[in-house]
Amino acid sequence: MTTHDFVIVGSGINSLVCAALLAKAGESVVVLEREEVPGGCIRTAELFPGYTHDIMSQWYPLFVASPAYAALGPDLHAAGMEFSNGDAYTGVLTEDGESLVLTRDEAQTARSLNAAAPGEAERYQGALGDFFEANADLTFGLLGNELWSRQTAKLLFGEGRKRGIRGTTTFFGESLETCRTWLERDFESDLTRAVIAPWVLHAGLGPDDAYSGLMGKVIMGAIGMTGLPVVTGGSTNLVTTFRRLIENNGGEIIVGADVETVTVRDGKGTAVITSDGATYLASKAIICNVTPTQLYGRLLAGAIPDDTARRAKNYRYGRADMQVHYALDAPPQWPDADLARTAMIHVTPGLDGVSKAVNEAERGLLPETATIVVGQPAVQDGSRVPDGKALLWIQLQELPRVIKGDAAGDIDVPDDGTWTEDVREAYADRIQARLARHIPNLESSIVGRRVFSPADLEGMNTNLVGGDPYSGACTIDQFLMWRPFPGVKNHETPVKGVYHIGASTHPGPGLGGNSGYMVARRFIPGRM
Repeated sequence: MTTHDFVIVGSGINSLVCAALLAKAGESVVVLEREEVPGGCIRTAELFPGYTHDIMSQWYPLFVASPAYAALGPDLHAAGMEFSNGDAYTGVLTEDGESLVLTRDEAQTARSLNAAAPGEAERYQGALGDFFEANADLTFGLLGNELWSRQTAKLLFGEGRKRGIRGTTTFFGESLETCRTWLERDFESDLTRAVIAPWVLHAGLGPDDAYSGLMGKVIMGAIGMTGLPVVTGGSTNLVTTFRRLIENNGGEIIVGADVETVTVRDGKGTAVITSDGATYLASKAIICNVTPTQLYGRLLAGAIPDDTARRAKNYRYGRADMQVHYALDAPPQWPDADLARTAMIHVTPGLDGVSKAVNEAERGLLPETATIVVGQPAVQDGSRVPDGKALLWIQLQELPRVIKGDAAGDIDVPDDGTWTEDVREAYADRIQARLARHIPNLESSIVGRRVFSPADLEGMNTNLVGGDPYSGACTIDQFLMWRPFPGVKNHETPVKGVYHIGASTHPGPGLGGNSGYMVARRFIPGRM
């Protein structure tokens, strides 16, 4: 039995941010991780000799733009962490071979957009620049603060005075428009629409979901400013430097510690008990980076109101994810030379293709023509591969958690809808065949391929329920003040002294560390 000021359950980026800030402020902190390696979705492995793969998450635009990075960046860099970045941050390749690449060189991007449609660069700048000029403070203020707080009240009061009641309600009404509405209204080129539409998948949405237009603007604006940085040498180096920072300030990270229950006395959380019987007392707070299912159905079972238990049981998880990793003995021969230097490429038929694949997945079908997210981290960080070699990080975000059928009618699925090894490899073969039509040397260059199905991903991280990489559907009924569900206030729980952080909480998923930052700030406001 040990006693700490704070006990943190789970070791994802929000936990690491929270623990580092608290430890720096002189608080006693222990982080408990059920797996044998810390980091949550941050995991790196040499899947093939000489090739360094980030197995799950990889890109850090949200973190480098976050208040957590502003507070901890200098310490992390001093502890050895580095980012690698590049100029060409995203691009699209359509099924018929058309391509468009966006870079941080505004003049070059303008030329590419205008080649897609005359005047498209001006429309792009207007759609994003005008939006952020008018709405950046309100948009990022809502995403960056506790919603039930003095800061947010002050923000809304100030915006209300500036905009008036009609202007304020107009902002919120327009924020609910779909990405399709925005793209079809503001752009003329299907290619421009195609380069933007897949990005809403990275917010757990589809292009026909409410408020996907707003999230599309937020994401495109963010990556346009920061690019798509990766951690030099692999994302595990970020976890290593966080651990070093936490331990150098007296904190501790313990792996292989599966928290089984939170002890509640007189309505207050006092300790956690792991499956091996170890007890960790918390004198100030217990902070849980888990799903609502885990928190209220397991850790706090029997200690919460019936209404909370019901809402947690009804919490919805989103579409599933698959990861495919390739080690290549030569760089891929893309049809457009600019794609060869681009960090992330979406291979898709376009806006309607993304919409179709999302719809198929949400109906339980393996999509016929999924959006293929192709990451090329070694373009930015050459240390990940041997000289002259390459690797591909493939993400497929339009998959069902439980399979009811195959939209193409080619893959036999099990009656119970589970992700078997045969289904996993057959679906990866479909994706590889599509890529090979665009990359003539792909199959001849493969040193190795490793596929992680939704079931595999959940096996590595219990928060990825059914392979949902965002720990819960991100539709508007489970977002902002309704995340994880209506009735919660900020990151508090009905149990005093127990707090909830992570992708299932405001402001949602991503590698920003914002929920961990918000809860840490609650306890050390004068020391941040």
